[in-house]
Amino acid sequence: MARPMGPVRLRRTNYVTLTIGACLCLFILYFLVQDGSDVSTSSPNADSHPIRKPVTAKSKLIGDRSPVRRFNLNNVTITPDPIENQEVVLILTPMARFYQEYWDNLIKLDYPHELISLGFILPKNKEGNAATAALQAQVTKTQKGPLKDRFRSVVIERQDFDPPILSQDEGERHKIENQKARRSSMSRARNSLLFTTLGAETSWVLWLDADIIETPPSLIQDLAAHDKPLIVPNCYQRYTDPETGKPAERPYDFNSWQDSPTAQELASKMDPDDIILEGYREMATYRALMAYMADRVDERDVEVPLDGVGGTALLVKADVHRDGAMFPPFAFYNLIETEGFAKMAKRLGWAATGLPNYKVYHYNE
Repeated sequence: MARPMGPVRLRRTNYVTLTIGACLCLFILYFLVQDGSDVSTSSPNADSHPIRKPVTAKSKLIGDRSPVRRFNLNNVTITPDPIENQEVVLILTPMARFYQEYWDNLIKLDYPHELISLGFILPKNKEGNAATAALQAQVTKTQKGPLKDRFRSVVIERQDFDPPILSQDEGERHKIENQKARRSSMSRARNSLLFTTLGAETSWVLWLDADIIETPPSLIQDLAAHDKPLIVPNCYQRYTDPETGKPAERPYDFNSWQDSPTAQELASKMDPDDIILEGYREMATYRALMAYMADRVDERDVEVPLDGVGGTALLVKADVHRDGAMFPPFAFYNLIETEGFAKMAKRLGWAATGLPNYKVYHYNE
């Protein structure tokens, strides 16, 4: 049964609410009309979709900087007098261990530090972490120190691949069975570092190993004075002679050489993926090694042509790298890494030169 309704009370009309609603409608209509005025009128042949006016505000990402940057590499000089011509040198160092002597020697280089950029790449392992921490500490100290010691810029990178050999002990590193994997990994590290740091302003690239602890302070300008596309000094190692107990020195880097018919014949019989290694009894090449060509300490400027180069201290004109010469991580004419680099540079028309009487020194482990 229907329930009888009680008395109904009518709510009074709220004129304030009506007024606000009317104003809001007018406000919306106003902006709709304004928005329509921004739409271009379509001609009979135009697309049926309206086209809005282009936005003139600059992108926040670009800001006030032009999105196009122009570099005239013809203005980048590469001369025998790099200091006079204010030429930028990029020193690149793959590093697995940090040696304080390496850094101290780097600071002693008398090439203007404001013209030197540094680049490092280190593995992501326990030793690499320790080396990175030590390196960062020295970089911070130097870059906050006297102006004459501060470098133009410093880049520290970490490898995105694992090193093939866990131990960095000298004996383990130089086992013949480890060489292809080890040097392939080194090539990848060198290339990663090179491709991410070579700038448009760079004139010279100095490859300097992390265990080179002694060089003449004038190393950069001494090598550049020869005006060669690739030039490498002789790498030796100081030690104490066990028989005499006196200081002595011995050759260390055997990757700088002049090719031989024996090595060429050996390569002709190899699989394309195999590599020739220098300095091992198991693989006699009878190449002429620059390590054994040193004969006159007082004639440091004597030059010899080379077919292979080591990378312990290697000065390269930046144009050689810009032309595409890099460190092959694979067998390139049965060569790999720095020796493969010399071969690739030669194929591009750049010759390698060695200085047998100009010595740099490797850390003695």
